[in-house]
Amino acid sequence: MGESVELPSRLAILPFRNKVLLPGAIIRIRCTSPSSVKLVEQELWQREEKGLIGILPVRDSAATATSGTATSSGAGVESAERGLKNQTGISDTHKHDSKNQQEVIHWHNRGVAARALHLSRGVEKPSGRVTYIVVLEGLCRFNVQELSTRGTYYTARITSLDMTKAEMELIEQDQEFIALSRQFKATAMELISILEQKQKTGGRTKVLLETVPVHKLADIFVASFEISFEEQLSMLDSVDVKVRLSKASELVDRHLQSIRVAEKITQKVEGQLSKSQKEFLLRQQMKAIKEELGDNDDEEDDLVALERKMQGAGMPASIWKHAVRELRRLKKMQPQQPGYNSSRVYLELLADLPWENASQELELDLKAAKERLDADHYGLLKVKQRIIEYLAVRKLKPDARGPVLCFVGPPGVGKTSLASSIAAALGRKFIRISLGGVKDEADIRGHRRTYIGSMPGRLIDGLKRVGVRNPVMLLDEIDKTGSDVRGDPASALLEVLDPEQNKAFNDHYLNVPFDLSKVIFVATANRAQPIPPPLLDRMEVIELPGYTPEEKLKIAIRHLIPRVLDQHGLSSDFLQIPEAMVKLVIQRYTREAGVRNLERNLSALARAAAVKVAEQEHVVPFAKDVQRLSSPLLDGKLAESAEVEMEVIPMGVNNHDISNEFRVSSPMVVDEPMLEKVLGPPRYDDRETAERVANPGVSVGLVWTQFGGEVQFVEATAMVGKGDLHLTGQLGDVIKESAQIALTWVRARATELKLAISEETNLLEGRDIHIHFPAGAVPKDGPSAGVTLVTSLVSLFSKRRVRADTAMTGEMTLRGMVLPVGGVKDKVLAAHRYGIKRVILPERNLKDLVEIPATVLSSLEIILAKRMEDVLDQAFEGGCPWRQHSKL
Repeated sequence: MGESVELPSRLAILPFRNKVLLPGAIIRIRCTSPSSVKLVEQELWQREEKGLIGILPVRDSAATATSGTATSSGAGVESAERGLKNQTGISDTHKHDSKNQQEVIHWHNRGVAARALHLSRGVEKPSGRVTYIVVLEGLCRFNVQELSTRGTYYTARITSLDMTKAEMELIEQDQEFIALSRQFKATAMELISILEQKQKTGGRTKVLLETVPVHKLADIFVASFEISFEEQLSMLDSVDVKVRLSKASELVDRHLQSIRVAEKITQKVEGQLSKSQKEFLLRQQMKAIKEELGDNDDEEDDLVALERKMQGAGMPASIWKHAVRELRRLKKMQPQQPGYNSSRVYLELLADLPWENASQELELDLKAAKERLDADHYGLLKVKQRIIEYLAVRKLKPDARGPVLCFVGPPGVGKTSLASSIAAALGRKFIRISLGGVKDEADIRGHRRTYIGSMPGRLIDGLKRVGVRNPVMLLDEIDKTGSDVRGDPASALLEVLDPEQNKAFNDHYLNVPFDLSKVIFVATANRAQPIPPPLLDRMEVIELPGYTPEEKLKIAIRHLIPRVLDQHGLSSDFLQIPEAMVKLVIQRYTREAGVRNLERNLSALARAAAVKVAEQEHVVPFAKDVQRLSSPLLDGKLAESAEVEMEVIPMGVNNHDISNEFRVSSPMVVDEPMLEKVLGPPRYDDRETAERVANPGVSVGLVWTQFGGEVQFVEATAMVGKGDLHLTGQLGDVIKESAQIALTWVRARATELKLAISEETNLLEGRDIHIHFPAGAVPKDGPSAGVTLVTSLVSLFSKRRVRADTAMTGEMTLRGMVLPVGGVKDKVLAAHRYGIKRVILPERNLKDLVEIPATVLSSLEIILAKRMEDVLDQAFEGGCPWRQHSKL
């Protein structure tokens, strides 16, 4: 570092905005603009270690003196170049806006020659833009004689400002220089000693004081401090070594004094503390800092600031009186008293609540709201129409107390995102309150302040977080609240959702009324049955039964695939999933009502593609002797408008990781072999139903679950026994009664159905009947399996198979009347997903077919049955078994 450097007469110039590189300092930059990339390629990359460039500071005409940092000082090379072109009259070959073209940049007349310690080249994806990361070391000062252009970058005719060896030997004998050197070394040694004592490091830095010339040592030390741009320029202009040493000594001494002040404050605080006062550590430190600064203004006291905050909260008069009374009590308390913190936290909550603050609603545009709903959600026509009606009423009467919408449907159908779309259409803030698993009433109403660890309820806490009194609040999973000895949260929600009562909602912790009438509540649930009737009565239920395969395909193409690619850092340049492959995923790997499993399968394909892309990364080093490095320098963030990013590298660090990575990949197109390799063998096929009903005694039923409609097979068999009925499959009481009714009905009509020769014949004589519902780990209950059970028993006794393309649902009376059931839309959609062609429904469920999409109805044959005989006539090939004689 003590050797002199021979500079050429001309150097390529790289401008730095609001940052100075001093001799001996090391800095890291990232070049992305075309001009800077061209400069690095021609002056450094091709010449390897022999290349030198000039670093010249630049500054805007309106720039003020600011302190530069490693990342924020990333000089905009393009901006500096534009200023040079405006000053020298050179035409701008790049396209910039008119505002930037008028920007004037001032070039400093002195700079520092630098050489590259490390170089790394990279290619950005997907733009293909070439970038360079360069580690530069400052060598010596130079003066600019003439500035000109070479292609797209700039060069300058320079003269070196370094002293010759003879001049340096002469000045080293100057007594003033010797005194300044001693003063600088003494101050630097003291600073190094303090820092090494604090960091508990060895004396490696002290070696610099003995081996590096003192005039170069001044630059190195100053480069490691955070000083203003003006001070950096002043240090750069200090060609006279005595002036340079004087300024460096002043900066080092200033840094040393700041460390001493901090130590003095710390020692003073520690001296005032005792074992009983440790909890006041932060308060004592603040007090000592104020004393050191001479600032003892009581107006900044915490309680005064809290009172000022309460005054600006806009509390109603009655609540303000209560808050002032509580604040008066707090001021009389000592901080070490037990109730001090709880009272202070309570007053902070009162000050933070949005008593008057409300978000300004946008003027409702129903057309724009409808377009947003259509863009965010595919299908769900009835649901979106109801939301538009809700918004239309809000537009005509903004203060209307509309009903609480409750979206009920299986997981993954878009209930939560619909609530978010309502908030966006209204221009209100959105907050989600999860009620799943809540069993404590205090989660809704809050704890009383007399309890240790008390806190407000989720509603008040949510309003505090959102900061407005009129948000759209989503009560998620409202059907999953429970009740125990701690109370019933569902009952506490009655006051919340009742527009006549929630104007003065009383949270136990808050203990003052809060107006919830401005909040728009939206609820979601998987099913409506667990919701208590009084709570359900306060909400308008909107059912989301699920999606057809055609709707799933559209959702996957429009929403899921772009989101999955973005979440995995991919694009269509890396992975392409054809529409035909999405259809196969829907048909063979998912049979859910929503689209979550579909998204999981698409994510699996994206992960497989990500592995392929990641395996194609390369690293190309600058030279053979450059070691591949592993430091986090590449993790630095590039400023939005900056083209050069800089980072000062600490002294003593020689090897840094500046990796050069680029990816070479071709689009991966998903095909059937890849589906089976990534997702495994197909989970479903259209042959399942035919295989399950290949033998007599098996029928196909349709049931409703909290995950949507499902196909349920019912199996019956006979064996030697005493006439008992055995039921398996984790069944509830209702379905057990249905099985008993079905068996009774079949036995009573055995002669009519030609299952027995005479009325005296007992079908169960000498035999037991076993009815099984597969998937025994899943609980089953509900009044919709009666017709399926009868069909299974008739098939068993008649030795005839039920049609494989037919499924059924419905309950029956003891006299054979088929009763209507619920969840018809979910069940029909489930039959459609399983590839079933015929569905038998109770005649009284005809009205429910209006809700089923026309595309689904056109692909199914819907058969309506009034009596059990109608079901049997359609369930068997060739009609009901009573037309033939039984083999019994």
